[in-house]
Amino acid sequence: MPPRDNEAIAEQVFVALADPSRRAILAALASGGPATATDLAGRLPITRQAIAKHLALLAEAGLLTAELGERRRVRYQLRSAPMQVAQQFLAALAHDWDSRLDALRDHLDQRTDGCA
Repeated sequence: MPPRDNEAIAEQVFVALADPSRRAILAALASGGPATATDLAGRLPITRQAIAKHLALLAEAGLLTAELGERRRVRYQLRSAPMQVAQQFLAALAHDWDSRLDALRDHLDQRTDGCA
């Protein structure tokens, strides 16, 4: 599999996080640790089949790893690396906006000072 650029990774994370069911699954894994689709279905108001589909998308986005456990049950565990890439992407955007907003504030302050 070819390496993905950071923007593509961030995009997949944002797509994954857009759905409230997927956010609930991530929260359940964060608070309860690795779990199977059946375990998650017992904790969340989502069918096992829906959870399995969401888990596949979350794994495709790189947010989860799937490990074969006892009795061939697949356990899902969080991966933080893609989330960190998305956070860095947002931080860079915020920095760009902060710089522009600071420049606008300075410009408006100069105009206000000149009118006094």
